Amino acid sequence: MSAASLTTSPLLSRELIFVTGKGGVGKTTVAAGLGMALAAAGRRTIVCEVGAQRRLPALFARESGDPRSVPANGEEVALDERLWATSIDPNRSLREWLAAQLPSKSLAELLTRSQVFQYFAAAAPGVREIVTVTKVWELAQANRWDKKAPPYDVVVVDLPASGHGIGLLRTARTFADVARVGPIASQAGRVRDTVEDPSRSAFVAVALPGELPVTETLELEALVASELRRPLDAIVVNALLKRRWTAADLDRLEAAGAAVPGPARRAARSETVRTQAQQSQLARLRREAVAAVVTLPFVPAPTLGREQVAALGAELAGKL
Repeated sequence: MSAASLTTSPLLSRELIFVTGKGGVGKTTVAAGLGMALAAAGRRTIVCEVGAQRRLPALFARESGDPRSVPANGEEVALDERLWATSIDPNRSLREWLAAQLPSKSLAELLTRSQVFQYFAAAAPGVREIVTVTKVWELAQANRWDKKAPPYDVVVVDLPASGHGIGLLRTARTFADVARVGPIASQAGRVRDTVEDPSRSAFVAVALPGELPVTETLELEALVASELRRPLDAIVVNALLKRRWTAADLDRLEAAGAAVPGPARRAARSETVRTQAQQSQLARLRREAVAAVVTLPFVPAPTLGREQVAALGAELAGKL
């Protein structure tokens, strides 16, 4: 995909792209694939994991034979040309934020090392969440907390599972409303405005083509609208089986009798039933969802490496 085609895509031209959905649906694969597609198209991109997973650096290190250990939380590590990855560390982010607000870096370090401050940071409700979402936002800002660090053109965020991820982003509005004045209120307000502005951020939900995942995705779409006051931009139905057998094909297999082994006939019937069930749920999602629904094919886990993730990302970017 060319850089020109990406810039004409309303969704992929935004500075923040949040990837959300239930655990186990392929969120990280979708986030990584989108990041790789954006970088390949010329945009300075970082894939940001919220949590200590660091899956993308591990994928690149393993397949390139790089003996270096997976980077620490909070480090922005270069993976490929125009592609970086990071995993947010709230404690590190809080230290960075304080250093940017206070006149002295040594004063910030002294404060963050004090037991009183450590207790406050651990006990105060919402502190870790607001620091995390603010750090995500900061990655795309022209004036970063580290004055020497350049901004990214786009930040692709692999959010925690549905409810937790939306609650995390909701803290920006909460802090902006509660604090009202001061640097925290001002910055929280800017974060809130970016998150809730469909021209600056995008929300992509990932789902599997099953009854429960589809129901949960429809609930997630309503949650985004109510909690973040904005629409879901797209829904990616992941791991969709290819329709390989028609009813006529199955009839011919049965008519062949002993010429086709029984296990092969049963496997064909079973796969057809699963494919039909998936297509039924896909049709239901397209009927009931407001957001556009696109699909990605099923790829067996043992074969899902860097090259396959890049291919999925390119396919998805073309559909969005």
